[in-house]
Amino acid sequence: MIGKTISHYNVKTQLGEGGMGVVYEAEDTNLGRHVALKFLAPAMANDENLLQRFQREARAASSLNHPNICTIYDVGEYHGRPYISMELLEGQTLAGIIQGKPLPAKQILHIALQIAGALDEVHARGIVHRDIKPSNIFITQNRQAKIRPAGGRD
Repeated sequence: MIGKTISHYNVKTQLGEGGMGVVYEAEDTNLGRHVALKFLAPAMANDENLLQRFQREARAASSLNHPNICTIYDVGEYHGRPYISMELLEGQTLAGIIQGKPLPAKQILHIALQIAGALDEVHARGIVHRDIKPSNIFITQNRQAKIRPAGGRD
């Protein structure tokens, strides 16, 4: 995928891979910004139930606008592989920060309040995330917690 143009996205580099698929950094040539493109794994794209879940999660996440929820910009398909275009986050996952070590209470409280605020917004709209875990919580360089769409993995 690296070096390919998909719709109006120029794929630059691979950011991660997990059970549901692969995430790339790409340039949105229409808006002049960098985004994350999450592709559903080819084997998953052939599973109608997983495909519907992926699309449902993308629609649900795109309806949310909260500072602690990763913003979804677009959905599409490339050669039979569905993808989601989303906010490119710089920093690291909560799993990467913890790495089996305890965090200071003040830092835990700061992160927990942000996550609680995001989940309050999600639940107020009748959405259940289904996969809250440290690897789906991203901490940006300015210490802002962001919940990533369900199904994401490092």
